[in-house]
Amino acid sequence: MNTDIITSVLVGLAILVGCLGIIVPILPGSILIAIAVLVWAIVIGGPMAWIVFAVVAVCVAAGMSSSLVLTGRKLKSMEVPNTSVLLGGVLAVIGFFVIPVLGLPIGFVAGLFLAEYARLKDTKTAWTSSWESIKAIGLGAGIEFILALLAAIAYGIGVFIHYFG
Repeated sequence: MNTDIITSVLVGLAILVGCLGIIVPILPGSILIAIAVLVWAIVIGGPMAWIVFAVVAVCVAAGMSSSLVLTGRKLKSMEVPNTSVLLGGVLAVIGFFVIPVLGLPIGFVAGLFLAEYARLKDTKTAWTSSWESIKAIGLGAGIEFILALLAAIAYGIGVFIHYFG
């Protein structure tokens, strides 16, 4: 096997991990996709590889920024502090190890709710705030995931062109 094939396979696996990382925040996400395709473009070389990298970089940047902007804007309008989301993230990581796979969303929801309850002192208001926050975060992650998939498709087309074009 030559370097091009090994690099292409490893980058494909890194893209898979990156896509999963958008859904499971313990893993690296979009940034891993961009770095992996950058390495591929350096190893493969040529205009086509750099065009693929540019398309991937645009998709990744658009996904990350739309996720941050949409989520951040919604959370700011609801006056949800970053500490509530941070506590949700910490409990998500703990939950992931306590209850494999399902512990991640359970821990996040529990952490976010507990932080909002401590802040608002009302169960119904805390749950409403938590649920709206979860929807905002889900929307941002969904858009970032779709753009990461577009980046993966661009990479797949680039690999196809490189080997068969």
